[in-house]
Amino acid sequence: MTPVTDICVTGDPVERGDEILTPEALEFVADLQRRFGAGELLARRTARRAEIARTGRLDFLPETREIREAQWSVAPAPADLRDRRVEITGPTERKMTINALNSGAKVWLADLEDANTPHWENVVAGQVNLYDAIRRTITYTSPQGKEYRLREDGPLPTIVMRPRGWHLDERHILVDGEPAAGALVDFGLYFFHNARELLARGSGPYFYLPKLESHLEARLWNEVFVHAQERLGLPRGTIRATVLIETITAAFEMEEILYELREHASGLNAGRWDYLFSVIKNFRDRGPDFILPDRNAVTMTAPFMRAYTELLVRTCHKRGAFALGGMAAFIPSRKDPEVNEVALAKVRQDKEREAGDGFDGSWVAHPDLVPVCQEVFDRVLGDKPNQLDRTRDDVQVTAEQLLDVKSTPGEATEAGLRNNVSVALRYLEAWLRGHGAVAIFNLMEDAATAEISRSQIWQWVHNGVRLADTGAVVTPELVHRIEDEELARIRAEIGAKAFDGGRFKETRQLFERVALADDFVDFLTLPAYDLIA
Repeated sequence: MTPVTDICVTGDPVERGDEILTPEALEFVADLQRRFGAGELLARRTARRAEIARTGRLDFLPETREIREAQWSVAPAPADLRDRRVEITGPTERKMTINALNSGAKVWLADLEDANTPHWENVVAGQVNLYDAIRRTITYTSPQGKEYRLREDGPLPTIVMRPRGWHLDERHILVDGEPAAGALVDFGLYFFHNARELLARGSGPYFYLPKLESHLEARLWNEVFVHAQERLGLPRGTIRATVLIETITAAFEMEEILYELREHASGLNAGRWDYLFSVIKNFRDRGPDFILPDRNAVTMTAPFMRAYTELLVRTCHKRGAFALGGMAAFIPSRKDPEVNEVALAKVRQDKEREAGDGFDGSWVAHPDLVPVCQEVFDRVLGDKPNQLDRTRDDVQVTAEQLLDVKSTPGEATEAGLRNNVSVALRYLEAWLRGHGAVAIFNLMEDAATAEISRSQIWQWVHNGVRLADTGAVVTPELVHRIEDEELARIRAEIGAKAFDGGRFKETRQLFERVALADDFVDFLTLPAYDLIA
């Protein structure tokens, strides 16, 4: 245990961790924690969810009508954030960092959140890797002897770092005896070590903000930004933030979120996977009008998803902010060209819809998808860096349209239930071993997609959903039977030794806790965190 005044680092030593966990950096984090702990806002989330459960309603806030009707804009974007036509996302593992920076994308979302896990080694090593990446000194040699280095034949993507959400603590850093907020640890260490270096290299400290549920949470982040810049003697507005609109409550406060961050705001992203999870979570007990069909049947053309994305583009361009599209999670197969052909056609169609709707860029999860997304947006943008001139004044979205879940086409099937169970089990087991981004069935799964899987199972069980293909009612007993079958299938795939040496016993208990227990766990990562070192 390393004491620094009233700060204790309880995690085991990590290679080069002393370069990141310096006394000065820890004091910076502690100062943020003491000033900006988010306990009150987390309590507000609970109260708001209780109101949704009582009324089954959400609406635009009457008390902020003046903000929505007033004339204002966010600050103009810095030069290296004006063209965001293709952004690649991924964890900050060393090899994946190099691959992302060599991908040809315009932006790399360096993910310390859903594509990462909060194992202490990941938390610290991720900061080490970002430190080296920013200074262009990062290299990696695989166990097989393959060397990875940054390309020298063109510009590298702009780095935009995503810290953890407000709900996750970092128990390995104690401030005055209490765990620090994971969000402030991730932000504070990155900003302290890299803000000046990024500015010296013609860039800046840029962030993606996840899991926001209200404009008050955006206000808190803005206060963090102002104070952090003052502490380091940097001008206000040096930081730029893009907010993921990935909760249903935030969808009703897009303008207010941009307003609170307006001197630091860069844009909004359509975080489609967590958005679906948020809809299920908030309306899980409101009956058949809010029950979604199979996860894979819910596309971006569903009426409530269409309303959400069109409102996002209109809101962003009305205020001079960028609108970023959702994730293309497909992982190309090296062995099956037919699978690739079908999936790439769907990816292309999805990106064409986004570019046609006015999005300024979009996300991909794999370097092989960068050229696909780039080509689509190149065709629409031409020589322009973005589509801020498309104001989408034709779009008018109501609260009823945002909540029109019942019009989603598709059905609940046993195949969909089985996929949810299998994905959740496979992902959670990998998560417990320290992997936050996992390729499963040719898709890059992260915590957000696992959340959809387990929350959908919970909703189907607790609402007695009948499966369209078999006529069976979804019960805990049915889920247990499918668990048995899927675990047996995994064991056959990977072999008895690997299976028995993994963490599948704990995984099953964790899965049943988050998918079947009577009380709904807000985030699966909370009980999962208790199972790791």
